[in-house]
Amino acid sequence: MNKNIERVNPLASEGIGSLIFRFSVPSIIAMLVSGLYNIVDQIFIGHYVGELGNAATNIAFPMMTMCMAFSLLYGIGGAAAFNLSMGAGNKEAAVKAAGNSVSWGVLTGIVLAVLSSVFLKPLLVFFGSTRGILPFAVDYTRIVVLGFPFLILSVCGGHLIRGDGKPGVAMICNLTGAVANTVLDALFVIGFGWGMKGAAAATVIGQFLGAAIVVYHLAHFRTVKLTIADFMPRIGPVLRIANLGMSQGFNQVAMMIVQIVSNNSFRHYGALSVYGNEIPIAVVGIATKIAMLYFSVCIGLTHAMQPVVSFNYGAGDFNRVRKAFSVTRNAGSAVSIVTFILLQLFPEQIISVFGKGSPVYVDFAVRYIRIFLFCTFINNVQPLTSTFFSAIGKPKKGLFLSLTRQILFLLPLLIILPLFMGINGLLYAGLIADFMAFAVSVLMIFLEFTDRKWQKAETVL
Repeated sequence: MNKNIERVNPLASEGIGSLIFRFSVPSIIAMLVSGLYNIVDQIFIGHYVGELGNAATNIAFPMMTMCMAFSLLYGIGGAAAFNLSMGAGNKEAAVKAAGNSVSWGVLTGIVLAVLSSVFLKPLLVFFGSTRGILPFAVDYTRIVVLGFPFLILSVCGGHLIRGDGKPGVAMICNLTGAVANTVLDALFVIGFGWGMKGAAAATVIGQFLGAAIVVYHLAHFRTVKLTIADFMPRIGPVLRIANLGMSQGFNQVAMMIVQIVSNNSFRHYGALSVYGNEIPIAVVGIATKIAMLYFSVCIGLTHAMQPVVSFNYGAGDFNRVRKAFSVTRNAGSAVSIVTFILLQLFPEQIISVFGKGSPVYVDFAVRYIRIFLFCTFINNVQPLTSTFFSAIGKPKKGLFLSLTRQILFLLPLLIILPLFMGINGLLYAGLIADFMAFAVSVLMIFLEFTDRKWQKAETVL
């Protein structure tokens, strides 16, 4: 191990438990804050626009998910490439990875914003919008897409700053944008009465402020100095970045595909039930935001694990790698169990935070939360193992795991089960897919740790 690196970077020497704790707290807050962009909008819209407004944000959500896919592709991939290179003592490759993840991310955000604006209405209809929801979805999404370059820059830059050993700074970048979004939501939606447009404008302004702070801190890296030349787009670095980040990126793409199928399925089977075609779409949107809070904590933990695992794997210290996995797994399991209890005991109280609805609306929301989200107590395992494989330079395994829950299991179940069970089949599809993804993740991590190089490391399973 390079002793100069060890003295400079605490990832090589600080206690694993304290490292994960120190990195995870700001990482979790950063993820929660990032999720609050959509959740705060949902709360204000639910109370001051209504059920159709809530449904509209759900229709727009696949676009946000696609943007997040590229944010994590470049962010996770760039941070992993940066830390693996630093761990191996290759600073030249490290700065190229950091610079290219940012430049390619911003360029992609601009392209997404243009395409989404040009094809807005056809996309929203394809995403499952009804005639009643469409005007609200157009008002909201037309403005939100303008913030795509800023969203990608803030998320991608946050991962790089965290990989540079400054998780607190990454948290501040996200926190600034979220606080601004909350304040402006109240001003625009309640004060000015701008409704959907006001919520969207608040989101974009918050993302811009967060991105501006990221730019400042990218210019003041701690372990290396980034120059303008490092940000020039190059094919070689971006291919490595995409290779390392593709599991997280494809996981988001898989989520987007499932969201589209889910919206259309709930619209169709909802119309055949007592709930109608718009109540299920609104409920799914709210429940998705609720799940985002839980996953923000779990993903925040895995993001905190990533630089620790990547650096020490690159340096050949497999004992510290296994310890990092173990600590992260245990913390995620504790969060998952607590979340499961809350969702099962207080679904009606939780759904009421996002506004009032008819008795039929509340009844479907309670059933959806209790059934579809039943396996929350084990849902931390799949993203943990997927990120772990990417962090140790095995992106194909990470990619496969990222696709298990959404594409291999949930998507077919969403299509098949309703044929026999109607709208109830859509609810049970989530429960079954979660359990199957958990089982595959446990099997793959068990097989990984049977490899000879891990045998001298401490047992984690």
